[in-house]
Amino acid sequence: MAGRSSTVRTALTAALAALVLVLVLVPVASAGKGQGGASTSSSLALVMVNDLNEIGLPNWGDTVTFSVSTTGHSQPSVIADCYQNGVLVYRHYGFFYGDPSPSQNFVLQSAAWTSGAADCSATLYYMNKKPREVDLATLPFHVDA
Repeated sequence: MAGRSSTVRTALTAALAALVLVLVLVPVASAGKGQGGASTSSSLALVMVNDLNEIGLPNWGDTVTFSVSTTGHSQPSVIADCYQNGVLVYRHYGFFYGDPSPSQNFVLQSAAWTSGAADCSATLYYMNKKPREVDLATLPFHVDA
């Protein structure tokens, strides 16, 4: 019976990896209601900045940024979280308003993430007056070792 669960787990892992790859390559867009009830449109796409192995996909140690677009707010930010085996190993906040800033580059490594693959998610958001985070778009992506 152990062989069957291993085969099912392998098949599910492969299917999830294929889905994540598609989502990385296709910008994510979402639409919703803005602060005044008006319809909004937002998108978030991964952009390679420093591709250490030059394969065009994110790997541990690479630097990425995000192409962001939103009609939902004039001062959007991006937060990226990465997990290994369900444990948070990376979190970075980037601010995507005003002049380009160093915060817009996400170096895919940390003191807790010293090597290996991770499953990540980037969220385009802004802080409302409550203050509370209002999510505009989310992009899951996989980082290889």
